[in-house]
Amino acid sequence: MKPLAPVFDDHRAHLLALRTAALAAADPAEAVRRWFTPADLLDAERVYLVALGKAGLAMAQAAAGVLGARLAGGVAAVPRLPEAVPGQSPQPLAERVSFIEGGHPEPTAGSLTAGRAVEALLSRTTARDLVVVLVSGGGSALIELPRAGLTLADIKQTTAALLRSGATINEMNLVRTQLSQLKGGGLARLASPARVLGLILSDVVASPLEAIASGPTVIGPLESGAALAVIDRYGLRARLPEAVVYALQHGTGPLDVSRPAPRVENRLIGSNRLAAEAAVAAAHKLGFAAELIGDDWQGEARLVGRRFARALLAARPGPWQSPRAETALEPLRPRCLVAGGESTVVVTGQGRGGRNQEAALAAALVIDEQPRLAINTFATDGVDGPTDAAGVVVTGETLARARALGLDAEHYLSDNDSYTFFTRVGGLLITGPTGTNVNDLMFGLAY
Repeated sequence: MKPLAPVFDDHRAHLLALRTAALAAADPAEAVRRWFTPADLLDAERVYLVALGKAGLAMAQAAAGVLGARLAGGVAAVPRLPEAVPGQSPQPLAERVSFIEGGHPEPTAGSLTAGRAVEALLSRTTARDLVVVLVSGGGSALIELPRAGLTLADIKQTTAALLRSGATINEMNLVRTQLSQLKGGGLARLASPARVLGLILSDVVASPLEAIASGPTVIGPLESGAALAVIDRYGLRARLPEAVVYALQHGTGPLDVSRPAPRVENRLIGSNRLAAEAAVAAAHKLGFAAELIGDDWQGEARLVGRRFARALLAARPGPWQSPRAETALEPLRPRCLVAGGESTVVVTGQGRGGRNQEAALAAALVIDEQPRLAINTFATDGVDGPTDAAGVVVTGETLARARALGLDAEHYLSDNDSYTFFTRVGGLLITGPTGTNVNDLMFGLAY
């Protein structure tokens, strides 16, 4: 018997299924186990572990399980340590690994503590050792070791200014790389003369390895001209510490040539595209005609939201030719669109929100009063901007609820106050931290 077609009343369950499939494909522990093999340990006298990023806890636990007694020591910079569940024992952490809570999206004293711990750990290495570096999104802020002449406060202020400017993550990391001893291959340099294996979970559009967590294992040039151009592009010189501007103008010192050139192998073990493709497959199983319309969506969040909503309007059900069908059209088959990437927000208002919430509010304006449509914007790490929301679910009925409450959606959008809007209207998606981070996803359902 042919299964019933999806119906709009089930849109929340359908969106949950898509999110679940995407997160399973981005599971950091499974990715580490899949890409880290016993062959990597050949000829290694001692093995050290460094993990940094929002998926650092799961990645470090998985790698420690693979290494067992071969693990000589490690440091993991993570957003938070696991909390004890009432009536249960706390989750045991890997032995011989120091787990340190750093800060995000701006570095904290914990980030500096983690950076110093990594520096101390890597000071022990020899040419016979292996350093396994587990990298995931958020690592730029969760671990920090400023260059000479700079302080944590300098980097914190610079990060805050960049976050509010609308700079892309690639541009932000280009600047931060020039101010840190760990970024831009700096961690690999500290690990020399040991061999370095980088296992990288991408949270950056197109997955350029040098941009993910500012590329701690990707050797790059230590020149500040391009970083200074970013600062000038967004008019930030007057908002940055004098020490930072001076460092970008005059450089941050020559390379330490006392150590041999690093020996590094980097592997991309997970990405936004893999998560998006898993969501498309899940939608097909639910009965949707599903399509991935790109994993490179960037730009101002409200523009991204509007663009996605218009794409969904254009994809509303009609006669659809299955790519596997030989002849017949399948009429009125429900559609699903999936897009991935990461937008930005230029903050001009006084409100509170995140890029996914702002994109959702802009999308709601486009699909207002359009029946049987649902859009879900979703930060795969479970945290959208400085809020506890992971994203939002909106439908063609969202703004009708706002009007009934006397709320002006355009006003909230212009004030960058999407979190307050959805708190009152409903639709916020609260998942808590997911333990992974592969950028943002947007799901659109048309029934």
